[in-house]
Amino acid sequence: MLVVLMNDQVISPQAVCPGCLMATQQGQPRWYSGRLLCGRSANLAEAGSDRPIQYECQMGFKIADIN
Repeated sequence: MLVVLMNDQVISPQAVCPGCLMATQQGQPRWYSGRLLCGRSANLAEAGSDRPIQYECQMGFKIADIN
C-alpha cells in the first residue's frame, strides 16, 4: 500500500495525487511493478533496515510502500 509522508502524518495518496499532472487518470500514483514511475527513489533507509523504501514524487512529497 502506498502512503504519503508529511512531517508527522501519514496520509492516503487519494488526498494528494488527484491534483498532480503525473497521476493516472484515476488520480493515483503511477505505480508499476514495484516502482513509482512519477517520482524518483529517495531511499533513506540503511541497508538491511526494516524501514520501507521511500520515493519522492514530482510534487515533492515523500511516498512509501508499506505492507
